[in-house]
Amino acid sequence: MNIDPIIIVPGEPKSIFFEIFFKSLKKIRIVSPLILICSNNLFKGEAKKFNFKNKIEVLDRKYFKAKPLLRKKIYLINVELKTHKISIKKRHLINQYIKECFKISFELINNGCSKKFINGPIIKENFLSRKYLGITEYLGHKFQVNKIGMLIFNEKLSVCPLTTHLPVSQVSKKISVKSIVEKVLLIHDFYEKNFFLKPKIGVLGLNPHCESKLKFNEDKEIILKAIHHSKLKKINVKGPFPADTFFMKDNRNNYDVALGMYHDQVLTPLKTLYEYDAINITMGLPFMRVTPDHGPNTKMVDKNISNPNSLIKCLKFLNKSV
Repeated sequence: MNIDPIIIVPGEPKSIFFEIFFKSLKKIRIVSPLILICSNNLFKGEAKKFNFKNKIEVLDRKYFKAKPLLRKKIYLINVELKTHKISIKKRHLINQYIKECFKISFELINNGCSKKFINGPIIKENFLSRKYLGITEYLGHKFQVNKIGMLIFNEKLSVCPLTTHLPVSQVSKKISVKSIVEKVLLIHDFYEKNFFLKPKIGVLGLNPHCESKLKFNEDKEIILKAIHHSKLKKINVKGPFPADTFFMKDNRNNYDVALGMYHDQVLTPLKTLYEYDAINITMGLPFMRVTPDHGPNTKMVDKNISNPNSLIKCLKFLNKSV
């Protein structure tokens, strides 16, 4: 039986990715072939630094389709990057490098090579234009998908922010009945398709205690109506719940997913509860994209103390997926 390879774009050339990658391979058994899309020189330098001696095979992207891939083997498609140019002054070169890595990965996905994709951490404010709030939106645009969602996944409880990397001052302007219903449907369909489960979804309110002294209360006028519309579609959804109490044990045990109105409303409590035991999944794409639930952490580079658990979870998750 053929197994889809896992395509991996390590992301920022200066990050903790390779450290956690090499640590991950020592801790888990990988069945799928791995295809790294990055600089071969960078990889060799990082492998030497972390005493990684496994053999890899460099692939020619032009003749990739004719090459049968072996299970448990690591392959690499080289993208040129001179390591002495990894500096903030050469940011445009780093951006070109990351874009080329993404471009090759998209070609492989579109050509039917694989539907499993991991990208390592990327400094969004340096790489993305103002057109995109985050890599989630960047991928959605590249694959012409409008209805996408960020799911921070943990087997016990997952969270999804309605708005992603949006300034808090703009959040209330982006909340609508339509956007909430669409996100609830996206979560429901994703869980049904991938986990064969009708998820129990709890929707959080926007305001403290779901109350407002203003004439217009988003929790009553928008969120409650969206929940009602979602229930008419036979979806198991309840709310709105006050965010300050939802994540208490007796409450969170009753739900599979918490849909919050903004990024930190749901990511802060989840990371407090589970730390690195979660992965970031993009719902709505025509392939399975996951990424470790943390950033490049450049302050930790070369210290060899970074926790690989989130990447381990990514690899295990894709190893199991069809």
